[in-house]
Amino acid sequence: MAFVAEELRKQLGRYKFRDLTVEELKTVNKTYPNFTFSMNTYTFKDGSQKDLLNFSGTVPVKYGNSYNIPIRLWILDSYPFAPPICFLKPTANMGISVGKHVDAHGRIYLPYLQNWSHPKSTIVGLIKEMIAKFEEELPLYSLSSSDAARQSELLSYIAKITEGETDTKSKSKTDGDKNEGCFNKITVVGAGDLGIACVLAVAAKGVADKVVLLDLSEGAAKGGTMDLEIFALPNVEISKADSKVVVLTVNSLGSAQTYLDVIQSNVDLFRGIIPAVSHYSQNSVLLVASHPVEVMTYVSWKLSAFPKSRVIGVGGNLDTERFQYTLTNLLQVQALGKDAWIVGEQGEDKVLSWTSCNSHANQTETMVAQNSKEQVANRAMEILKGKGQRSWSVGLSVADLTESILKDKRKVHSVSTLAKGCCNINSEVFLSLPCILGTSGVIEMVKLEEDPSVQEKLQSSAGSIHDLQQQLKL
Repeated sequence: MAFVAEELRKQLGRYKFRDLTVEELKTVNKTYPNFTFSMNTYTFKDGSQKDLLNFSGTVPVKYGNSYNIPIRLWILDSYPFAPPICFLKPTANMGISVGKHVDAHGRIYLPYLQNWSHPKSTIVGLIKEMIAKFEEELPLYSLSSSDAARQSELLSYIAKITEGETDTKSKSKTDGDKNEGCFNKITVVGAGDLGIACVLAVAAKGVADKVVLLDLSEGAAKGGTMDLEIFALPNVEISKADSKVVVLTVNSLGSAQTYLDVIQSNVDLFRGIIPAVSHYSQNSVLLVASHPVEVMTYVSWKLSAFPKSRVIGVGGNLDTERFQYTLTNLLQVQALGKDAWIVGEQGEDKVLSWTSCNSHANQTETMVAQNSKEQVANRAMEILKGKGQRSWSVGLSVADLTESILKDKRKVHSVSTLAKGCCNINSEVFLSLPCILGTSGVIEMVKLEEDPSVQEKLQSSAGSIHDLQQQLKL
């Protein structure tokens, strides 16, 4: 409905501060006249429900081009002394880019909400910060035809494996009496979109003799695993087992009020998972894809008591592979592409860096001035703007990492690893850094080119992550 003050007053009869709420909504309506208002039932995390005023519309965001980002705000009956509950409202052809400020359900978390204080905090101020954060990292992406084609290609490949039952399945049959412990077995914990995507991508790669999916959900949420049971893939089972790699994709993303609450919910979930995983797969490498990956990798390390080399996060692997591909194949700068890395935190605070161990880098330094190298890198980053971390693309990245581990490829990846001792970081935090991976996890960390600005950014990330970790209850 359109904004009509008297009509709203009638509908807000149960609101404790009705007049204050209506007066502020008048200001919102003047600033953003496209918003529409309605009364609907909101379901809280504990299952309780309440009829609340909510309004939805679009906010203008400039990210290279101009975008109208659809949002929905729920106004609690204790407003303005309690902040609104904020969500993205994507259309059918939009996907959510999970990040520091947005969870998988589209709920929005901002410092402005966490520090909400009437009368200083207002909805208009909140929307302004929302726009500013979205201009740093778009929260939505378009489900383009190319994305659909990539997913279709992956599923087509899986279908061929299923139809053929050739190499992999015949090997399974002939080696049926082989000791299971000798198999390359991977366990994926969590059967959400990301978990299913990891299973499909690992199966498509053909790097494991068996992929085990551990489903922690109940009731209707078991849809993904039910589909896997119906359309049975060779060497994919739904259970628990001794595995060489355990991929953690679970996220407990409910209706928590703050970003810290969301992370604490994940920690509580991991407290029940990690001890069991470390018991059943005592010699495994833990590969963490849960959000936020740096903090959850640290939590996994602490709860498992595994050596630091065997607990890693997916970190910047996907961003780095995209960045290197853009430099090498699209911008035709092969020498730079081999030594370029995305390090630090996932999301808006990621850092571009270079390794100094390759002789090509030294040759490039003599041929191309430092500012020229930065221009090429900035151009590559511009090309990659708006590329979100879809479940299927993260799944492909996970498959890439598991292949390097299981096949002992000694390939360098940007993964979340314990950063203490690197770049003058003294706290126990996990950050993405280039590491050589093998069967035992991280074999060696590759030295980054000395750059004071990179070190400063990594130290800043380490400080903020450490402060956040100190507030968690392990």
